[in-house]
Amino acid sequence: MINVAIVGAGNISPAHIKGFLEFPQRCKIVAICDIYKEKAAEKKKRFGLNDAIVYENYKEILKMEDVDVVDICTPPYTHANIAVDSLNAGKNVIVEKPMAASLEECDKMLEASRKNKKLLSVISQNRFRTQFMKLKKVVESGLAGDIVHAQVDSFWWRDHSYYDLWWRGTWEKEGGGCTLNHAIHHIDMLIWLLGMPEEVQAVMNNVAHDNAEVEDISIAILKYKNGALAQITSSVVHHGEEQQIVLQGKKARISVPWRVYASVASNNGFPAGRDEKLEKEIQDYYDSIDETRYEGHTPQLDDVLKALELNRDVLVKGEDGRNALELITAIYKAASTRQVVKLPIEKYDPFYTVSGIMASVPHFYEKKTFVENFSDERITFGRDIK
Repeated sequence: MINVAIVGAGNISPAHIKGFLEFPQRCKIVAICDIYKEKAAEKKKRFGLNDAIVYENYKEILKMEDVDVVDICTPPYTHANIAVDSLNAGKNVIVEKPMAASLEECDKMLEASRKNKKLLSVISQNRFRTQFMKLKKVVESGLAGDIVHAQVDSFWWRDHSYYDLWWRGTWEKEGGGCTLNHAIHHIDMLIWLLGMPEEVQAVMNNVAHDNAEVEDISIAILKYKNGALAQITSSVVHHGEEQQIVLQGKKARISVPWRVYASVASNNGFPAGRDEKLEKEIQDYYDSIDETRYEGHTPQLDDVLKALELNRDVLVKGEDGRNALELITAIYKAASTRQVVKLPIEKYDPFYTVSGIMASVPHFYEKKTFVENFSDERITFGRDIK
Protein backbone atom coordinates (compact mmCIF):
# COMPACT_ATOMS: atom_id res chain seq x y z
CA MET A 1 0.00 0.00 0.00
CA ILE A 2 1.37 3.40 -1.02
CA ASN A 3 0.56 6.16 1.47
CA VAL A 4 -0.12 9.62 0.05
CA ALA A 5 -0.21 13.07 1.68
CA ILE A 6 -2.01 15.92 -0.08
CA VAL A 7 -0.47 19.38 0.45
CA GLY A 8 -2.92 22.10 -0.59
CA ALA A 9 -6.69 21.71 -0.36
CA GLY A 10 -7.77 24.32 -2.91
CA ASN A 11 -9.53 24.12 -6.27
CA ILE A 12 -7.34 21.49 -7.90
CA SER A 13 -7.07 19.12 -4.93
CA PRO A 14 -10.36 17.27 -5.62
CA ALA A 15 -9.00 16.11 -8.99
CA HIS A 16 -6.05 14.54 -7.20
CA ILE A 17 -8.08 13.09 -4.33
CA LYS A 18 -10.63 11.52 -6.67
CA GLY A 19 -7.81 10.12 -8.77
CA PHE A 20 -6.17 8.35 -5.84
CA LEU A 21 -9.54 7.07 -4.63
CA GLU A 22 -9.84 5.12 -7.90
CA PHE A 23 -7.14 2.77 -6.56
CA PRO A 24 -8.16 1.85 -2.98
CA GLN A 25 -6.25 -1.45 -3.10
CA ARG A 26 -3.02 0.28 -4.07
CA CYS A 27 -2.88 3.60 -2.21
CA LYS A 28 -4.33 5.47 0.73
CA ILE A 29 -4.52 9.18 1.56
CA VAL A 30 -3.15 9.39 5.11
CA ALA A 31 -2.82 13.17 5.49
CA ILE A 32 -4.12 16.40 3.99
CA CYS A 33 -2.71 19.84 4.68
CA ASP A 34 -3.57 23.47 3.99
CA ILE A 35 -2.63 26.81 5.56
CA TYR A 36 -6.41 27.19 5.91
CA LYS A 37 -6.93 24.13 8.07
CA GLU A 38 -10.71 24.25 7.63
CA LYS A 39 -10.28 23.67 3.88
CA ALA A 40 -8.28 20.52 4.55
CA ALA A 41 -10.91 19.37 7.05
CA GLU A 42 -13.67 19.99 4.51
CA LYS A 43 -11.90 17.84 1.89
CA LYS A 44 -11.42 15.09 4.48
CA LYS A 45 -15.14 15.10 5.23
CA ARG A 46 -16.32 15.47 1.63
CA PHE A 47 -14.28 12.54 0.33
CA GLY A 48 -14.62 10.29 3.37
CA LEU A 49 -10.91 10.31 4.20
CA ASN A 50 -11.67 9.10 7.72
CA ASP A 51 -8.14 8.04 8.60
CA ALA A 52 -6.39 11.09 7.15
CA ILE A 53 -4.69 13.46 9.58
CA VAL A 54 -5.36 17.16 8.96
CA TYR A 55 -2.46 19.62 9.21
CA GLU A 56 -1.93 23.30 8.45
CA ASN A 57 1.88 23.07 8.12
CA TYR A 58 3.29 20.68 5.52
CA LYS A 59 6.42 20.12 7.62
CA GLU A 60 4.33 18.06 10.02
CA ILE A 61 3.68 15.64 7.16
CA LEU A 62 7.40 15.22 6.58
CA LYS A 63 7.73 13.81 10.09
CA MET A 64 5.34 10.98 9.21
CA GLU A 65 7.43 7.89 8.50
CA ASP A 66 4.59 6.12 6.69
CA VAL A 67 4.16 8.79 3.96
CA ASP A 68 5.52 7.55 0.62
CA VAL A 69 4.29 10.33 -1.68
CA VAL A 70 3.76 14.05 -1.11
CA ASP A 71 1.30 15.45 -3.66
CA ILE A 72 1.69 19.24 -3.97
CA CYS A 73 -1.46 21.17 -4.95
CA THR A 74 -0.45 24.63 -3.67
CA PRO A 75 0.13 27.95 -5.52
CA PRO A 76 3.18 27.95 -7.85
CA TYR A 77 5.48 30.09 -5.70
CA THR A 78 5.45 27.45 -2.94
CA HIS A 79 6.20 24.41 -5.10
CA ALA A 80 9.99 24.43 -4.94
CA ASN A 81 10.38 24.73 -1.16
CA ILE A 82 7.77 22.07 -0.42
CA ALA A 83 9.16 19.72 -3.06
CA VAL A 84 12.81 20.08 -2.00
CA ASP A 85 11.92 19.65 1.68
CA SER A 86 9.82 16.58 0.86
CA LEU A 87 12.50 14.98 -1.31
CA ASN A 88 15.15 15.64 1.34
CA ALA A 89 12.84 13.97 3.86
CA GLY A 90 12.86 10.84 1.71
CA LYS A 91 9.43 11.29 0.14
CA ASN A 92 8.50 10.87 -3.51
CA VAL A 93 6.86 13.97 -4.99
CA ILE A 94 4.06 14.79 -7.40
CA VAL A 95 3.69 18.51 -8.08
CA GLU A 96 0.97 20.40 -9.92
CA LYS A 97 1.82 22.52 -12.92
CA PRO A 98 3.69 24.75 -13.27
CA MET A 99 6.62 22.88 -11.77
CA ALA A 100 7.99 26.02 -10.09
CA ALA A 101 8.30 29.78 -10.45
CA SER A 102 11.73 29.77 -12.14
CA LEU A 103 14.26 27.53 -13.83
CA GLU A 104 16.55 27.99 -10.83
CA GLU A 105 13.85 26.48 -8.62
CA CYS A 106 13.28 23.63 -11.10
CA ASP A 107 16.97 22.77 -10.99
CA LYS A 108 16.95 22.70 -7.18
CA MET A 109 14.02 20.27 -7.29
CA LEU A 110 15.72 18.06 -9.86
CA GLU A 111 18.94 18.01 -7.85
CA ALA A 112 17.03 17.03 -4.68
CA SER A 113 15.33 14.23 -6.61
CA ARG A 114 18.66 12.91 -7.93
CA LYS A 115 20.46 13.25 -4.61
CA ASN A 116 17.78 11.43 -2.65
CA LYS A 117 16.95 8.93 -5.43
CA LYS A 118 13.27 9.79 -5.16
CA LEU A 119 10.62 10.13 -7.85
CA LEU A 120 9.61 13.61 -9.03
CA SER A 121 6.69 13.93 -11.45
CA VAL A 122 4.97 17.09 -12.70
CA ILE A 123 1.27 17.01 -13.51
CA SER A 124 0.74 16.99 -17.28
CA GLN A 125 -2.51 15.07 -17.34
CA ASN A 126 -3.38 15.91 -20.94
CA ARG A 127 -0.59 13.65 -22.17
CA PHE A 128 -2.74 10.76 -20.94
CA ARG A 129 -5.90 11.80 -22.80
CA THR A 130 -6.88 9.49 -25.64
CA GLN A 131 -6.86 12.12 -28.36
CA PHE A 132 -3.35 13.33 -27.50
CA MET A 133 -1.99 9.81 -27.07
CA LYS A 134 -3.34 8.97 -30.53
CA LEU A 135 -2.01 12.19 -32.11
CA LYS A 136 1.44 11.45 -30.66
CA LYS A 137 1.46 7.99 -32.23
CA VAL A 138 0.28 9.34 -35.60
CA VAL A 139 3.11 11.90 -35.58
CA GLU A 140 5.62 9.17 -34.72
CA SER A 141 4.26 6.93 -37.50
CA GLY A 142 5.37 9.44 -40.13
CA LEU A 143 2.16 8.95 -42.11
CA ALA A 144 1.52 12.72 -42.19
CA GLY A 145 5.12 13.45 -43.15
CA ASP A 146 7.54 15.78 -41.38
CA ILE A 147 5.70 18.45 -39.39
CA VAL A 148 6.39 21.89 -40.88
CA HIS A 149 3.96 24.06 -38.92
CA ALA A 150 2.06 23.85 -35.64
CA GLN A 151 -0.83 26.04 -34.53
CA VAL A 152 -1.63 26.02 -30.81
CA ASP A 153 -4.77 27.83 -29.68
CA SER A 154 -4.95 27.76 -25.87
CA PHE A 155 -8.17 29.75 -25.60
CA TRP A 156 -9.64 30.10 -22.10
CA TRP A 157 -11.96 32.67 -20.55
CA ARG A 158 -11.80 33.98 -17.00
CA ASP A 159 -13.91 36.80 -15.58
CA HIS A 160 -12.36 39.85 -13.94
CA SER A 161 -13.08 38.37 -10.49
CA TYR A 162 -10.84 35.35 -11.22
CA TYR A 163 -7.81 37.45 -10.28
CA ASP A 164 -9.34 38.65 -7.00
CA LEU A 165 -7.89 35.60 -5.23
CA TRP A 166 -4.97 36.85 -3.15
CA TRP A 167 -2.15 34.94 -4.87
CA ARG A 168 -3.41 35.11 -8.44
CA GLY A 169 -2.42 37.76 -10.92
CA THR A 170 0.99 38.52 -9.40
CA TRP A 171 4.39 37.74 -10.86
CA GLU A 172 5.74 36.94 -7.40
CA LYS A 173 3.15 34.38 -6.32
CA GLU A 174 1.48 33.05 -9.48
CA GLY A 175 4.64 33.35 -11.54
CA GLY A 176 2.82 34.68 -14.59
CA GLY A 177 -0.54 34.81 -16.29
CA CYS A 178 -2.31 32.69 -18.90
CA THR A 179 0.90 31.59 -20.64
CA LEU A 180 2.17 29.89 -17.49
CA ASN A 181 -1.00 28.80 -15.76
CA HIS A 182 -3.36 27.93 -18.60
CA ALA A 183 -1.44 27.39 -21.84
CA ILE A 184 1.17 25.29 -20.05
CA HIS A 185 -0.94 22.22 -20.87
CA HIS A 186 -0.83 22.91 -24.60
CA ILE A 187 2.81 24.02 -24.45
CA ASP A 188 3.70 20.74 -22.76
CA MET A 189 1.80 18.92 -25.50
CA LEU A 190 3.70 20.77 -28.22
CA ILE A 191 7.07 19.91 -26.65
CA TRP A 192 5.95 16.28 -26.30
CA LEU A 193 4.95 16.18 -29.96
CA LEU A 194 7.73 18.21 -31.61
CA GLY A 195 10.47 18.79 -29.03
CA MET A 196 12.03 22.08 -27.95
CA PRO A 197 12.47 24.94 -30.45
CA GLU A 198 15.71 26.85 -30.86
CA GLU A 199 14.28 30.40 -31.11
CA VAL A 200 11.27 32.26 -29.69
CA GLN A 201 9.64 35.60 -30.49
CA ALA A 202 6.59 36.87 -28.60
CA VAL A 203 4.28 39.70 -27.57
CA MET A 204 1.94 39.85 -24.58
CA ASN A 205 -0.54 42.23 -22.99
CA ASN A 206 -3.26 42.55 -20.38
CA VAL A 207 -6.43 43.63 -22.18
CA ALA A 208 -9.28 42.74 -19.81
CA HIS A 209 -8.08 42.26 -16.20
CA ASP A 210 -6.94 45.48 -14.53
CA ASN A 211 -6.73 43.68 -11.17
CA ALA A 212 -3.73 41.62 -12.32
CA GLU A 213 -0.08 42.46 -12.89
CA VAL A 214 0.30 39.62 -15.37
CA GLU A 215 -0.66 39.06 -18.99
CA ASP A 216 -4.06 37.76 -20.04
CA ILE A 217 -3.01 37.14 -23.65
CA SER A 218 0.26 36.31 -25.40
CA ILE A 219 1.25 35.24 -28.90
CA ALA A 220 4.52 33.44 -29.58
CA ILE A 221 6.32 32.28 -32.71
CA LEU A 222 8.74 29.36 -32.41
CA LYS A 223 11.45 28.26 -34.84
CA TYR A 224 12.78 24.70 -34.80
CA LYS A 225 16.22 23.51 -35.85
CA ASN A 226 14.74 21.74 -38.90
CA GLY A 227 13.09 24.98 -40.05
CA ALA A 228 9.56 24.21 -38.86
CA LEU A 229 7.57 27.04 -37.31
CA ALA A 230 4.93 27.05 -34.60
CA GLN A 231 2.61 29.67 -33.18
CA ILE A 232 1.09 29.65 -29.70
CA THR A 233 -1.77 31.89 -28.58
CA SER A 234 -2.30 31.83 -24.81
CA SER A 235 -5.43 33.55 -23.57
CA VAL A 236 -8.00 33.97 -20.83
CA VAL A 237 -10.07 36.43 -22.88
CA HIS A 238 -11.61 34.02 -25.41
CA HIS A 239 -15.32 33.36 -24.95
CA GLY A 240 -16.28 29.75 -25.58
CA GLU A 241 -12.78 28.43 -24.83
CA GLU A 242 -12.20 26.66 -28.16
CA GLN A 243 -8.81 24.96 -28.01
CA GLN A 244 -6.83 23.09 -30.61
CA ILE A 245 -3.44 21.88 -31.75
CA VAL A 246 -3.14 21.69 -35.53
CA LEU A 247 -0.09 20.04 -37.08
CA GLN A 248 0.66 20.54 -40.76
CA GLY A 249 2.75 17.70 -42.14
CA LYS A 250 4.24 17.59 -45.60
CA LYS A 251 1.68 14.94 -46.52
CA ALA A 252 -1.37 15.74 -44.37
CA ARG A 253 -2.97 17.88 -41.68
CA ILE A 254 -3.73 16.25 -38.30
CA SER A 255 -5.05 17.79 -35.12
CA VAL A 256 -6.74 17.72 -31.73
CA PRO A 257 -9.73 17.83 -31.90
CA TRP A 258 -9.08 15.05 -34.40
CA ARG A 259 -9.28 15.81 -38.08
CA VAL A 260 -7.22 14.58 -41.00
CA TYR A 261 -6.94 16.28 -44.39
CA ALA A 262 -4.52 15.42 -47.21
CA SER A 263 -4.37 17.58 -50.32
CA VAL A 264 -3.46 16.59 -53.86
CA ALA A 265 -2.27 19.11 -56.42
CA SER A 266 -2.97 19.87 -60.04
CA ASN A 267 -0.01 20.21 -62.39
CA ASN A 268 0.22 23.94 -61.62
CA GLY A 269 0.57 23.33 -57.88
CA PHE A 270 -2.88 24.46 -56.82
CA PRO A 271 -5.14 22.15 -54.76
CA ALA A 272 -7.03 19.69 -56.92
CA GLY A 273 -8.82 17.67 -54.28
CA ARG A 274 -8.07 15.27 -51.45
CA ASP A 275 -5.85 12.23 -51.17
CA GLU A 276 -8.58 9.96 -49.88
CA LYS A 277 -6.33 6.89 -49.85
CA LEU A 278 -3.82 8.55 -47.51
CA GLU A 279 -6.59 10.02 -45.38
CA LYS A 280 -8.08 6.55 -44.95
CA GLU A 281 -4.68 5.07 -44.08
CA ILE A 282 -4.12 7.70 -41.40
CA GLN A 283 -7.69 7.39 -40.10
CA ASP A 284 -7.45 3.59 -39.93
CA TYR A 285 -4.20 3.84 -37.99
CA TYR A 286 -5.73 6.41 -35.62
CA ASP A 287 -8.77 4.19 -35.02
CA SER A 288 -6.55 1.16 -34.33
CA ILE A 289 -4.87 2.84 -31.34
CA ASP A 290 -6.42 1.84 -28.02
CA GLU A 291 -8.23 4.45 -25.96
CA THR A 292 -6.89 5.30 -22.53
CA ARG A 293 -8.72 3.75 -19.60
CA TYR A 294 -8.98 6.87 -17.43
CA GLU A 295 -9.44 10.60 -17.93
CA GLY A 296 -8.25 13.68 -16.04
CA HIS A 297 -5.54 13.35 -13.39
CA THR A 298 -6.34 9.68 -12.72
CA PRO A 299 -4.17 8.09 -15.45
CA GLN A 300 -1.11 10.10 -14.46
CA LEU A 301 -1.56 9.20 -10.80
CA ASP A 302 -1.95 5.59 -11.91
CA ASP A 303 1.36 5.91 -13.78
CA VAL A 304 3.10 7.25 -10.65
CA LEU A 305 1.75 4.37 -8.57
CA LYS A 306 2.94 1.87 -11.19
CA ALA A 307 6.38 3.49 -11.24
CA LEU A 308 6.68 3.02 -7.48
CA GLU A 309 5.25 -0.50 -7.57
CA LEU A 310 7.42 -1.68 -10.46
CA ASN A 311 10.50 0.46 -9.76
CA ARG A 312 10.43 2.09 -13.19
CA ASP A 313 10.42 5.63 -14.54
CA VAL A 314 7.28 7.74 -14.70
CA LEU A 315 6.03 8.87 -18.11
CA VAL A 316 6.19 12.55 -17.07
CA LYS A 317 9.46 13.33 -15.30
CA GLY A 318 10.66 16.44 -13.54
CA GLU A 319 12.74 17.27 -16.63
CA ASP A 320 9.52 17.45 -18.67
CA GLY A 321 8.09 20.01 -16.27
CA ARG A 322 11.30 22.02 -16.54
CA ASN A 323 11.16 21.98 -20.36
CA ALA A 324 7.65 23.46 -20.31
CA LEU A 325 8.75 26.18 -17.90
CA GLU A 326 11.84 26.94 -19.98
CA LEU A 327 9.76 27.52 -23.11
CA ILE A 328 7.30 29.68 -21.17
CA THR A 329 10.20 31.64 -19.66
CA ALA A 330 11.53 32.20 -23.18
CA ILE A 331 8.12 33.55 -24.22
CA TYR A 332 8.12 35.94 -21.25
CA LYS A 333 11.68 37.05 -22.01
CA ALA A 334 10.95 37.59 -25.71
CA ALA A 335 7.77 39.55 -24.97
CA SER A 336 9.47 41.65 -22.27
CA THR A 337 12.66 42.46 -24.18
CA ARG A 338 11.15 42.59 -27.69
CA GLN A 339 14.05 40.42 -28.82
CA VAL A 340 14.49 36.97 -30.32
CA VAL A 341 15.33 34.51 -27.54
CA LYS A 342 17.59 31.54 -28.20
CA LEU A 343 17.25 28.35 -26.20
CA PRO A 344 18.44 27.01 -23.84
CA ILE A 345 18.23 29.73 -21.19
CA GLU A 346 21.52 29.74 -19.29
CA LYS A 347 22.06 30.13 -15.54
CA TYR A 348 23.54 33.62 -15.97
CA ASP A 349 20.39 34.86 -17.75
CA PRO A 350 18.27 37.29 -15.68
CA PHE A 351 15.19 35.22 -16.50
CA TYR A 352 16.72 32.14 -14.82
CA THR A 353 15.72 33.36 -11.34
CA VAL A 354 12.51 34.65 -9.76
CA SER A 355 14.21 37.92 -8.79
CA GLY A 356 15.49 38.40 -12.33
CA ILE A 357 12.05 37.77 -13.79
CA MET A 358 10.45 40.16 -11.31
CA ALA A 359 12.88 42.90 -12.31
CA SER A 360 12.44 42.34 -16.05
CA VAL A 361 8.76 41.69 -16.81
CA PRO A 362 6.10 44.40 -17.24
CA HIS A 363 3.56 44.87 -14.45
CA PHE A 364 0.47 45.71 -16.47
CA TYR A 365 -1.68 46.77 -13.52
CA GLU A 366 -1.29 47.05 -9.77
CA LYS A 367 -3.21 44.41 -7.82
CA LYS A 368 -5.07 46.52 -5.26
CA THR A 369 -7.80 44.26 -3.87
CA PHE A 370 -8.05 40.58 -3.06
CA VAL A 371 -10.07 37.88 -1.34
CA GLU A 372 -8.58 35.05 0.72
CA ASN A 373 -10.78 32.28 -0.64
CA PHE A 374 -13.72 31.81 -2.97
CA SER A 375 -16.84 30.15 -1.60
CA ASP A 376 -17.29 28.33 -4.93
CA GLU A 377 -14.24 26.17 -5.74
CA ARG A 378 -15.65 24.46 -8.82
CA ILE A 379 -13.49 24.44 -11.93
CA THR A 380 -15.74 24.75 -14.98
CA PHE A 381 -14.99 24.85 -18.71
CA GLY A 382 -16.90 27.20 -20.98
CA ARG A 383 -16.90 24.76 -23.87
CA ASP A 384 -18.90 22.31 -21.74
CA ILE A 385 -21.57 24.78 -20.60
CA LYS A 386 -24.70 24.73 -22.72
